[in-house]
Amino acid sequence: MVVRRVVLVVGIVLAALNLRPALASVSPLLPEIMADLALTATAGGLITTVMVVCLGVAAPLTPWAARRIGLEWTLLGGLSVLAAGLLLRSAGGTAALYLGAAVAGCAIAVLNTVMPALVRQRFPDRVGPLTGGYVTALVLGAALAAGLTVPIERALGGGWRPAAAAAAPLAVVAALLWLPLARNGTAGPVPHYPLRTLLRSRVTWYVTGFMGLQSLTFYVSLAWLPAMLRESGLDTADAGYLLALANLTQIATTLTAPVLAARAASQSGYVAAAAALTAAGYLGLFLAPTPAGWLWAVLLGLGQGASIALALLLIALRAPDATAVTALSSVAQSCGYLLAATGPVLIGALREASGGWTVPLAAVLVIITAQLAVGLRAGSPMIKASLT
Repeated sequence: MVVRRVVLVVGIVLAALNLRPALASVSPLLPEIMADLALTATAGGLITTVMVVCLGVAAPLTPWAARRIGLEWTLLGGLSVLAAGLLLRSAGGTAALYLGAAVAGCAIAVLNTVMPALVRQRFPDRVGPLTGGYVTALVLGAALAAGLTVPIERALGGGWRPAAAAAAPLAVVAALLWLPLARNGTAGPVPHYPLRTLLRSRVTWYVTGFMGLQSLTFYVSLAWLPAMLRESGLDTADAGYLLALANLTQIATTLTAPVLAARAASQSGYVAAAAALTAAGYLGLFLAPTPAGWLWAVLLGLGQGASIALALLLIALRAPDATAVTALSSVAQSCGYLLAATGPVLIGALREASGGWTVPLAAVLVIITAQLAVGLRAGSPMIKASLT
């Protein structure tokens, strides 16, 4: 039993490492992809947009799959489809690029949705630590992909295709580990949780709103923070370093925030602290990117890391059992990522219309305020059992 639990933990962490490399590896390769396939800037940006949209569109598939084959087999299927999507994305021309991106995005959507349910089902007494562990692995996977994609491209002799497919072996290794776990799983298919009950609950929409708004502010920073910093006087390299620092700093709070918050009667205080750190980081980087840019990047990373970890923790805590967690996760991540996909476009449009970053930053702060408002409600113990 102990050995199986250890293998399950390793499997969950290894699966989580696969949740972001497909997304994070696009940006470093984008100039080569655009030049090779004669893509415009808009068409190049669409690669990531397709994947983020698929994170939302495909998430509702997970409860359907889990009801028929169980959580472990659903996770195994997601990893297998992810590997296929990564290989397809790098296999040919423009059509294969976008189709592979869509397939990979759909697979990640299933993995995103099943992870909180699997943690709740297999480790009901360790939801906080396990959530922290797999969210940390998620963040680490993104950081490794962003940092290693170009060195891998050079090591493999140039050309973006081998580097774009480099994450596929990691998905295959994770799938191979999950194959015996799925075969020997003690749980069968997941029962159906009534969608009508879910959609009528305030908890669903508080958790969904928090998930979507914190994701939106994260994707805004990923898309626009370097551009904002360059226009504030930093050179390209320093702007990239600060973004990388913000992303790496997330690990500190993805490890600690869910562990501490899971022990508390209310998670609202942690939600408030995460929102305050995120807002302080944005404001500091806008108002004083030098000489304290590293400090603001650290604050931003601490806030964003805590926010994503708390969002996933609340999905696991606010549902009465693993069946409800699967259903709540599908709604929260489906609607949440569709909302998040609008963020970079909205901020880009405000930047173009206003001619500066003051209006876009004000919009981000309004969004963070909304994130705080719904997060306080999602974290309140007063609504803990209202999904039933």
